Amino acid sequence: MKKNVLIFLASLAVFFCAGQKPARFNGLDMNLGNLFRLSDARTRSIGPENLTGEPGKGGMATLENGSARNNARDLGQGWKVNPYVQIKAGETFTMADISGPGAVQHIWMTPTGNWRFSILRVYWDDEKEPSIEVPVGDFFGMGWGTYAKLTSLPVTVNPGSAFNSYWVMPFRKKCRITMENINNEPMTLFYQIDYTLTEVPADAAYLHAQFRRKNPVEGGIYTLVDSIEGKGQYVGTYLAWGVHNTGWWGEGEIKFFMDGDTRFPTINGTGTEDYFCGSYDFEVDKRYQEFSTPYAGLPQVIRPDGLYNSQQRFGMYRWHIMDPIRFEKNLKVTIQDLGWRDNGTYLVQKSDISSVVFWYQADPHRPFPKLPSKEDLEYK
Repeated sequence: MKKNVLIFLASLAVFFCAGQKPARFNGLDMNLGNLFRLSDARTRSIGPENLTGEPGKGGMATLENGSARNNARDLGQGWKVNPYVQIKAGETFTMADISGPGAVQHIWMTPTGNWRFSILRVYWDDEKEPSIEVPVGDFFGMGWGTYAKLTSLPVTVNPGSAFNSYWVMPFRKKCRITMENINNEPMTLFYQIDYTLTEVPADAAYLHAQFRRKNPVEGGIYTLVDSIEGKGQYVGTYLAWGVHNTGWWGEGEIKFFMDGDTRFPTINGTGTEDYFCGSYDFEVDKRYQEFSTPYAGLPQVIRPDGLYNSQQRFGMYRWHIMDPIRFEKNLKVTIQDLGWRDNGTYLVQKSDISSVVFWYQADPHRPFPKLPSKEDLEYK
């Protein structure tokens, strides 16, 4: 009798579930499996040809105020009159100021000049301190200031300096994106920010990205971040690593101290190239082998040329998309700066390391450390 009752209840649950309509699709969490679903989300885009993203307001610049007015002088309004902006030395330009709720879904840009001297900042809702504050090259995995092909899910860099971000960036009230030019000369910026205005889930967190640099690293321990407090998930690491000595440099272990860890971490890696999903020195046929995959890569290897590029330099990324590192209270991340001595023992190095870490959390967040000075940001 009991068995029959259980079967009846299970059948009843299936009946009622089958009659329920699927939840309304809000246009987020895009993938090939839901491209066919209709949504009430509204697509918008901001760039120099439509600085507000308003419907029907693109391409309205006139020859009097267009950045490319000389190029378009024979054609006039509507013919690529204002495709870029110029940001003067020492100025900050507001790339986007969006009222929500919604989410940024794609950013494309191609900035000129020194990528370490262009500072990208993003502010969510009404916050005064940015949740993203990173030199633009490092945000897109180009920390050494030169092009390298990068093909991953959240970030791609295409010829010749086309930066693309596909990080989903939800916001509830506002999204403000700025670019500061700390260089001594103006920069030219072509860009496009694609976003959707839609309902944002109650459990949606905000994207954060923080830059740090230490040159040289002291004591063999480089801290990527130590100021994350709250609940969230760590989703990505980018390192620009400059080596000051010869020999293999990547024996160091990455460590994730979370939720009250003190001396010993919860997550402890086995080596630098292991964490970046490579192995055995990234070596193939006695040479470093660049690679770029959806979740991890070594897209940039700068080899000594006998003149100015006299040091080895590496750019690496690791995206925790399928394996986010979830924390409840706090998170600190370090990596050891460790190589080899000739006698087979470890060598504590003094490398030049820059990093960007990416994570989602609810705001407010702890204020970021002050960015290094212009002199300390410069590639050396």
